[in-house]
Amino acid sequence: MATKTERIEARFPAELKVLAERAALASGYSLTDYLANLVRNDAIERLKSQSEIQLTNERFDRFVQACEEAKAPSNKIIEAAEKLDREGF
Repeated sequence: MATKTERIEARFPAELKVLAERAALASGYSLTDYLANLVRNDAIERLKSQSEIQLTNERFDRFVQACEEAKAPSNKIIEAAEKLDREGF
C-alpha cells in the first residue's frame, strides 16, 4: 500500500534552487527526496534539542538539593493538578 503524500510549496532564490538540485544529483536523490531527507534528519535533532535539558553535575546536584528541601505542595496546588489531569493536560 502506497504512503499518502502531500504537497508543500516553497519559493527559493534561483541560486539556492540550483544548489539544492546539484546536491540532490550528487547524492543520487531526486530533489523531492533530497529535501525530504534534509527535513527528516534536521527535524528529529531540532525537536530532540527542544525536549531535553542537559545539566552540569554541579547544577544537577543543586537541583536535587532543591527538590529535597522543597516543601510539600499545598492542597490548592494538588487540587489544581488533579483538575488538569481530569481535563487531559
